[in-house]
Amino acid sequence: MYNLYEFFLMLNEEEKMEKRNNKMKYPDAKKHQQISFIKSGIRIIGYIFIPLSLVWATIFLVISEVVGIYEELV
Repeated sequence: MYNLYEFFLMLNEEEKMEKRNNKMKYPDAKKHQQISFIKSGIRIIGYIFIPLSLVWATIFLVISEVVGIYEELV
């Protein structure tokens, strides 16, 4: 039978082992950069369309924001 102090030491050791076994997943920097360039290109196209057609400009700018959300998930 464990006393309270030994019990908490055992729990602490188990937590440390779990943290060591769980590797941190880092985002893919190259993929993030590529998606960022695509997003910027779509955004530039959207700004070019502002004087030509506000509807198409809005569509391109909204698409660039959706791509930006995906970019943060990579």
